[in-house]
Amino acid sequence: MNDVPAYGLWSLVFINSLIFIIFAFSFAKPQSRRDWRSFGVFSAFIVALFVEMYGFPLTIFLLSGWLSSNFPGVDWLAHDSGHLLEMIFGWKSNPHFGPFHLLSTLFIFGGFWLLSAAWKVLYEAQKAHLLATDGAYARIRHPQYLGFVLIMFGFLLQWPTLVTLVMFPILLLMYWRLAKREERDMEATFGGDYVRYRDRTPAFLPKWDRTHGSSEY
Repeated sequence: MNDVPAYGLWSLVFINSLIFIIFAFSFAKPQSRRDWRSFGVFSAFIVALFVEMYGFPLTIFLLSGWLSSNFPGVDWLAHDSGHLLEMIFGWKSNPHFGPFHLLSTLFIFGGFWLLSAAWKVLYEAQKAHLLATDGAYARIRHPQYLGFVLIMFGFLLQWPTLVTLVMFPILLLMYWRLAKREERDMEATFGGDYVRYRDRTPAFLPKWDRTHGSSEY
């Protein structure tokens, strides 16, 4: 690992935050006030992440005493040490090839894939003034919210920080509340068609059996 501190790189904070926010925007394409609100909190999570990844390592600073005492062989000022899970569990090689980092990549790319797949179905349905029930929407009622959650969870595995750990459950609650409000709007718009869709389709966690029973989750 590099022994030279690699923080204070605020240009990288800005560039990386901008890239991921624009990338997510290209998939999510928020339109309503509700869409912008959910996208805004996701963007705040991304900015908080990259501030600690390249700007100032607040988590390592606050936990420096405990980290140094329990893991004396690690240079906590080196940039790679920000991969806390790899360091704590003793991964000796490049942390970018560690199990948590590889798993995080799957979650992040899976989240972006789900956002993209869901948007295509939603766009076609909205254009035709129909209820979106195909593709990802045939398995779960809120694939876009789940996509954002998968991306954020992937980043937590890759670079956990105290700020994002606090933000994550708050964002989960916010997405859940947004989903409930969205469902009330859909029921008011589509009536019985939406009620039947809701009763046979889980909200967030798909059922992979042939008969999709009612589920709140």
